[in-house]
Amino acid sequence: MNQIYLDNAATTSVRPEVVEEMVKILTNDFGNPSSTYSIGRHTKALIEASRKTIAKQFNVTASEIIFTSCGTEGNNWIIRSSVRDLGIKRIITTKMEHHCTLYSIKEMEKEYGTKIDYVNVLPNSEIDFSHLEELLKDSQPTLISLMHVNNEVGTVLDLKKVANLAQQYNALFHSDTVQSVGKVEIPLDEIPVDFIVASAHKFHGPKGAGFVFIRKKNVLKPLIVGGEQEKGMRAGTEAPHQVVGMAKALELSYQDLNKDRTKITELRDYCKAKLQETFPDVQFNGNGSAFYNVLNIRLPFSPEKAAMMLFQLDMKGIAVSRGSACQSGSQKPSHVLAEFLDEVEIKKPSLRLSFGHENKKEEIDYLIDVLKSI
Repeated sequence: MNQIYLDNAATTSVRPEVVEEMVKILTNDFGNPSSTYSIGRHTKALIEASRKTIAKQFNVTASEIIFTSCGTEGNNWIIRSSVRDLGIKRIITTKMEHHCTLYSIKEMEKEYGTKIDYVNVLPNSEIDFSHLEELLKDSQPTLISLMHVNNEVGTVLDLKKVANLAQQYNALFHSDTVQSVGKVEIPLDEIPVDFIVASAHKFHGPKGAGFVFIRKKNVLKPLIVGGEQEKGMRAGTEAPHQVVGMAKALELSYQDLNKDRTKITELRDYCKAKLQETFPDVQFNGNGSAFYNVLNIRLPFSPEKAAMMLFQLDMKGIAVSRGSACQSGSQKPSHVLAEFLDEVEIKKPSLRLSFGHENKKEEIDYLIDVLKSI
């Protein structure tokens, strides 16, 4: 059995069509996009065409899309500039956010004295909307920062509900949509969110490329200064092959969305059923309506067996994660699971399985057999 990759929430393979497009740009379009001569102008035109392609997927204008290097940069920029430039005095978030969001918010507390309010998380890993609304009744300038799809357990946030609450209470709303862009429709003409963030490598594009959506009414200032690239919003020579590759990957993701979503959902449900059949005491972290490509499982294994489980799976050619890939080397319990599991349950071994369109049922069967042997 070849390597079985079940960690698509960590990163995804690059689609062959994307690689082909990127190689073409690297080979033929080397001009600096800031140059005024024809080679540079042509490269600039490729970048702007990519911006339009991305904007079209969300029903927004191209001027509201700014390219970045990754989701971490995008989250840092939006949070910092909201406090520094938009007069935000308080941030409402949860303790289940990705660390790039949590640490950025903590930095704002240290540097600017920004107040942080954490929304209560229910036992099913969803946020307590009544508590969120209660917090919003405090009228000081507020940014709500809540991720769309949790990267560890797949809990889905109702973006429209939060966005409408934000409008009602004159708050800004930033959502880390890194796990959902390319995997679900996000019609931003219908959902009044102020900022979203994406990273190409989560939807079969290249690493080192991402983008943010900034609604027109919100004027951020650059995190990186120097040249006038990206409409003066992000200095530094653009990487056309990365941008074009990202746009192509996103276009293909939405083009194939219904087919891929159906296949991945079937795989996830098949895996869940096989786990329940094989390990009757298995439990699933989060809620029953978790995102369709994520399954976070809690296994009835002893601590001794649990300690070597990831290593044993890797030795058998299976790539999975204990939680966020950014944290999988840590021996500390997951900060996400700690928000809704008690002290007894969190000590049990948990695995995050995340599926992609390239996975097959035979791979699930092999995973089950290896877990049985452990």
